[in-house]
Order: sequence, then C-alpha cells, then structure tokens
Amino acid sequence: MVAVFRASAQFVIEDVRARTPRDTGYLVNSLTTSLDGPLPMRGTQGDGYTAPPFIAVIAGADLGDVITASFVAEYAAAIEYGARGREGRGMVRLAAQNWQAHVDRATAEAKAAVRSRG
Repeated sequence: MVAVFRASAQFVIEDVRARTPRDTGYLVNSLTTSLDGPLPMRGTQGDGYTAPPFIAVIAGADLGDVITASFVAEYAAAIEYGARGREGRGMVRLAAQNWQAHVDRATAEAKAAVRSRG
C-alpha cells in the first residue's frame, strides 16, 4: 500500500509537470512538494528559488500523510485558470482528473514487482 501511495503521488506530480507550459522554465521548476502544507508564493523568475526534488519528499511520506504539491510562482494561478484573455492550461486540474489512472498504474506496477520476486 505504501508503494502504491508513493507511486501514485509521483505519477500525478509528473503529470502536472508534463502539462505545465515552459517559457523560461521557472513555473515548472517552482512546483514544490511538502508534507507540511503548501509553501508561500515566492515571486517570479530571478528570485533564486529552486524547488527541492519532489521524489525525496514523496519517499519520506507514510500512509496517512498529506503530500502537498504547489507552485510557488506567483503567476501559477493565471496559467492554470487563465487571465487577461488567455485560456487557462488546467495542468493541475487535468492531472487530478487522472488520479484513478495514476493509482491503477501504480497498483499494476506494484503487483508486477511482487510477482517478479516470487
């Protein structure tokens, strides 16, 4: 169960990252994960912020923990939902809609790993 929990979280975050548009790379690199809730917004490119590796945060999570993924770039919501006449990209909402597919994939991979040991 722990392996499925962690892998599912990893897959959904990878899905968000894959859907995030890249202009300068700051937005996608501002996606951070935490077991202590969302981090505050940090501004825009050039502030020197680099998110810690999300894999390390997920690896430290146990069943019952809440893994929070959030963008710290101030303009993330404008990209997600749209602003100034631009259509939103919905990278978080679309990835969240795929949650069950991510869980199914993680479950299948965990079962395959167990079968290969046996």
